[in-house]
Amino acid sequence: MCNPYMLQSMLVLIRGGGDLGTGTAHRLHRAGFHVLVSELPQPLVIRRTVAFASAVYDGRIVIEGIEARLANDDSELANLLKQGIVPVVVDPDGKLIPRLEPEAIVDARMAKRNLGTALTDAPIVIGLGPGFTAGQDVHAVVETARGHNLGRVILHGSAEADTHVPGLVQSYGRERVLWAPCAGRFQGQAHIGERVEAGQNVAQVNDQPVQASIAGVLRGLLHDGLVVRKGQKVGDVDPRGVVEHCFTISDKARAIGGGVLEAILYLCQQ
Repeated sequence: MCNPYMLQSMLVLIRGGGDLGTGTAHRLHRAGFHVLVSELPQPLVIRRTVAFASAVYDGRIVIEGIEARLANDDSELANLLKQGIVPVVVDPDGKLIPRLEPEAIVDARMAKRNLGTALTDAPIVIGLGPGFTAGQDVHAVVETARGHNLGRVILHGSAEADTHVPGLVQSYGRERVLWAPCAGRFQGQAHIGERVEAGQNVAQVNDQPVQASIAGVLRGLLHDGLVVRKGQKVGDVDPRGVVEHCFTISDKARAIGGGVLEAILYLCQQ
């Protein structure tokens, strides 16, 4: 699918700059690939401190030594790539794809369904998690479910089905997630990395409080001002209580990023 001797000049487009997409972008960037991230105009990212998507709001972000910046046009994008900076572009519909012609595309939008990604989008197309079928709409799928197969490269078939249940952390699943109590505008009242107690108000939607169900460290929280729907995930409390974990790429994201790297190297030899 590609010349293995040209790997370091490959352009990889990652659609979705949340924590898993960022873990993938980080590993590929360190391996020498040219990496570009595309996002929504208002990313619904929870783990903002470890998400390149945050550059859409803040203009730039540095995560474990790698910088990402918002690029407003093709000239800025090209200049950032030359500087070794990860460009982040607002391109929800993938209009840049035919113009840039990336050698590889990674769909990291985590929608649990295929939003239109196709085998013909690029020489190498990889989907993260459920919603994709290797050999049908992507060339490879990388498993995102915690457990024995996390990060596994699937060349035929699909990832594990979405259970709609958050992965367990110290036996806490749904309890560690913060949910919108109603539809409306979101506003945080605590900060990522802050220690919180069970029952503490950490945010609000309109005038209704969002309370932590367990004690721990606030690991993620939506950007202020976003309009949310009732029952939407708006934050995440980590019961392990390690503040550093809020500002570094997770073990899950690193494993998935490693799977994507393996998939690209494998597919380049086919």
